[in-house]
Amino acid sequence: MKNLSRLLFVAVLLASFSTVNAQDENQPWAFEIGTNAVDFYPVGEAAPQGEFFDEFVNANDHYNFIPFLSRLAVSRYLDEGFTFTAAGSLNRIKKFGDSTIPEVDYFALDGTVSYSFMNLIGSNSIDPYLGVGGGYTWVDNIGAGTLNGTLGLKYWLSEKVALNLQTSYKHSFENQLSKHFQHSFGVAFKFGGVDTDGDGIFDNNDACPEVAGLEAFNGCPDSDNDGIQDSKDDCPNTPGLAEFNGCPDTDGDGVIDSKDDCPTVAGLKSLNGCPDADGDGIADAKDNCPNEAGPAANNGCPYQDKDGDGVLDKDDKCPDVAGTVANNGCPEVTKEVQDTLNEYAKTILFDTGKSSIKAESEEVLADIIKILNKYPSAKFTVEGHTDSVGSEKLNQRLSDARALSVKDYLISNGVDKFRLSSRGYGESKPIASNKTREGRKQNRRVEINLAN
Repeated sequence: MKNLSRLLFVAVLLASFSTVNAQDENQPWAFEIGTNAVDFYPVGEAAPQGEFFDEFVNANDHYNFIPFLSRLAVSRYLDEGFTFTAAGSLNRIKKFGDSTIPEVDYFALDGTVSYSFMNLIGSNSIDPYLGVGGGYTWVDNIGAGTLNGTLGLKYWLSEKVALNLQTSYKHSFENQLSKHFQHSFGVAFKFGGVDTDGDGIFDNNDACPEVAGLEAFNGCPDSDNDGIQDSKDDCPNTPGLAEFNGCPDTDGDGVIDSKDDCPTVAGLKSLNGCPDADGDGIADAKDNCPNEAGPAANNGCPYQDKDGDGVLDKDDKCPDVAGTVANNGCPEVTKEVQDTLNEYAKTILFDTGKSSIKAESEEVLADIIKILNKYPSAKFTVEGHTDSVGSEKLNQRLSDARALSVKDYLISNGVDKFRLSSRGYGESKPIASNKTREGRKQNRRVEINLAN
């Protein structure tokens, strides 16, 4: 019994170091060491043997037992709960039923196919089984074949180590070997599976056998612990969401951080995750007017109409002066304005027979300049006219000179030179009769008219 106690101690010790989560399919092999007892009594034969199962557990009177390891077995898992076991055992027989005989040796080689009921009863530790098989047994050098029926119970201390209690009925069809029971008790150890990466999942069931992983992912890793295995995770080192293939979306705008230009502020997909407060299609960070819609051409700011004439500054050729839409935002020179200009222009005085302007005309010229500046986009022609006194050629030269003199004065006092032109008409366009003194006075004039 001392050796049996030692056997139990070894079993418990090995169980404490065993790897969990072993599976019979993954660890198909088992090795068992133990002891056995042979009983020739309750087999349904005449004395000194007895009736079937009579005094079945009368170990003191009927069992032949040696107190050391006397049975070895190797098992191979087959499929669907079936296992094949090959066992060898030895014993010493000195009890034959109720009788005592001179001690003889006992040897047996047996093969058994057994079926486990462990899954049927839904247990993780209790493993009852039935088996059938055959073998060959020698008693004192007399051997014979046997047909065996087996009933057993294993108790799994861990996923790899079990205690095994078994009884087998051995029926011989030859007279030289009596029918008998052989009981055994041992410790079984599962082995045979390979777990290269040490993650507790055997290689044949491990989709990633070279790298430690999780059972939930068939042995594949999830480095960032976001519930998405690395091989399917576009961002394997940063926790993310399944809808984004494992990548994070910190601001929840539907744009993953790696493609989000504004990852901490919710924005629009069309703007790479950046916000657009005024909805003008320009990201706030690039919008000079983020709270006021405007076109990209104006950096997100709306176009102004500073003069309030209904023509935007970008289209307004006179953005600082109210005008009309028809005149591109510039004020239009009306007939009344034109008449006023010419009323002023007629009063410009020149030195007799010369183009030099008399000083007393400066006031009226200042009024003309004010009018011209109100219409910054309008172009004018300064026209010179004379009466018919003197030669036509002289009059033409004088009208040219006086028109040019007025033009130069206006330019020198702030009127854009590109808006003005000059021309003399001589005596060709009289507005009154040259036969009277009053008529000739009216014909000696300067006009400022809109250029065609």
